[in-house]
Amino acid sequence: MHKHLKILACAALAVSLTTPVAAQDETPDAQTVVATVNGTEITLGHMIIARATLPEQYQQLPDEVLFKGILDQLVQQTALSQSFDGDLPPRVALSLENERRSLIAGEVVESALKSAVTEEAIKAAYDAKYAEAEPTEEYNASHILVESEEEAKTIKAELDGGADFAQLARDKSTGPSGPGGGSLGWFGPGMMVPSFEAATIALEPGTVSDPVETQFGWHVIKLNETRKADVPALDAVRAELEGEVSKAAVQETIDAVTAAADVDRSGAEGIDQSLLKNLDLLD
Repeated sequence: MHKHLKILACAALAVSLTTPVAAQDETPDAQTVVATVNGTEITLGHMIIARATLPEQYQQLPDEVLFKGILDQLVQQTALSQSFDGDLPPRVALSLENERRSLIAGEVVESALKSAVTEEAIKAAYDAKYAEAEPTEEYNASHILVESEEEAKTIKAELDGGADFAQLARDKSTGPSGPGGGSLGWFGPGMMVPSFEAATIALEPGTVSDPVETQFGWHVIKLNETRKADVPALDAVRAELEGEVSKAAVQETIDAVTAAADVDRSGAEGIDQSLLKNLDLLD
């Protein structure tokens, strides 16, 4: 929206509620005419779209305030647009073309999603990802994080001498898990940085590692226990799978439609790319 129209919209929505809107004899729908400006109709559908495109803070206003504010905004915009005389400036004409192009393209994508994101597609995505998946190993570990290798070696020596791991973590660990005795809880493959994960996997339950360096500092790790994580049920990963199916459907639609189009980009060759910032070209 042009900056002056944004100001107009905010001004219209900021006014106080005055006279209530008269009741309708019939159930209103998107085609219901709520106002006319010099014979040009403004419908309830126009108002619904206007509300949907408002900034979030305005959408939280009471319905009665929004209704009057949006109606005022559309009446004012209609009157102002009718008063315009002459050819549209390039920035306006080009903005309208881009907006129309974007909205129609969005409808094509939305239509593709409706037919693509089905229960069958989600089930197929689940089977492809998890049907033959083996239960993964998960680890429950604790660690003590310090700044230097020397400090880590000293801690390891204390632990070898019988010191309590959790108490040392509370006393000396600089990591956020320190107050909790160094406990990191359960984690699976890929959830920790590689060197930390490798050192953890190499341990037997109940044993403590030599000092391990990561980008966070030096760690002494204790592996508490391991377990096999079951393959997740479909409903547990449904949202994830829906996102994957949707993303694939959108990309497939874009690729197919673009590939079928007769596209010639030769006009863009040799153009100074910094011209994208030159708004003066639109004057």
